[in-house]
This record gives sequence, structure tokens and C-alpha cells, in this order.
Amino acid sequence: MSDVALIMALPNESKGLFENAGIDVHYSGIGKVNAAFKAFEVIQKTGCKTLLNLGTAGSSHFQAHELVEVTRFVQRDMDVSPLGFEIGVTPMDAHFPAAIELDSYFDHLAKGVCGTGDSFETGKPKVACNLVDMEGYALAKVCKKLDVRLISVKYITDGADGTAHLDWQENLLLGAQKLLKLYQTISFRRP
Repeated sequence: MSDVALIMALPNESKGLFENAGIDVHYSGIGKVNAAFKAFEVIQKTGCKTLLNLGTAGSSHFQAHELVEVTRFVQRDMDVSPLGFEIGVTPMDAHFPAAIELDSYFDHLAKGVCGTGDSFETGKPKVACNLVDMEGYALAKVCKKLDVRLISVKYITDGADGTAHLDWQENLLLGAQKLLKLYQTISFRRP
């Protein structure tokens, strides 16, 4: 799978299970800036044609412990509305719309729209989305700019509510186990 590179936000999301299985994981760190930098670095270093993003997300729509394939990323924290732009739209960025679409890869998984932002969401996002993370939109934008396919699957750890921080911590090991099982059962086709 030299044409595929795996990226996750934090070692907490893999719990060492991927490494113990001999799988290389690139960790971006938290947030859009870290994710964009790491995605660019990984693509340049590995020459991958597909970047696979596995990680965690919150959702008030999907059930906890569900795996959801992201087919669209939006920015939930880009707000230049005082200048007349819709929330989620980056001004003067004509080449990239507010939503970045991804092709579906996993027929058996639920599909979702992920709102990315540099905050741990515990309420209703300002943009239309049904799960939230902190890195995905940045990964998607870098991949689109570099013509690399992005596949993203999120394990729902929490309800993006008042107890999200506790639920996220509590469900990390279960998420890592489920994501590893998914990873081990797939074979990637070239874009």
C-alpha cells in the first residue's frame, strides 16, 4: 500500500494498536493548521496517491460508536459574515468552495458531512453538518490542491454536547479497535 498514507490527529486515537500491527501512522496534531502542514509534508515525503484519515468525531446525529465515512467537509469556524460572506466561506478563495466533496469508498458505512473547526464543539455548529472534528477540512483542502484522493472515516465518540470531553476520553480505545478492524479489512484501489 505504498500509494496510501494513513493520517490521524493524535496517538490517543490509535492507542498504539496500529503501530503494534506494523502499520505506519502519521500524526498531524490538533487543529487545521497542524493538519494542513502535516498533510502537505506526508504527501511530499511519501508520494502517496491516497491519504487515509481515520479518527474521532462528535455528533448529535449519529450514534456513539458508529463509523461514519465523510463525503463532505465544511468549515464550522470560518465566519466573515460581517463582510457579507456566508458562514463557512473563505473570502477571496475562488478555487475552493465552502464545501469540499469526497468520493465515497465504503458502501457499508453511513455517510456524513463533517464540520471542521479549531474548537472542541459542544453545541450546534453554525453550518450544516452532522458530525464535527478539528482537522478534516484542512486535510481535504490540501489533498484537493495536490490532486490526492482523501478517504476519511470517523468513529463517533461523543454527542458534541456538554459531556463530550468525558465521552471522547472514555471511547478512544473502542474507537481505535474499530478503526483498526476496518483498516485491516480493506484493500485500496488506485484513484
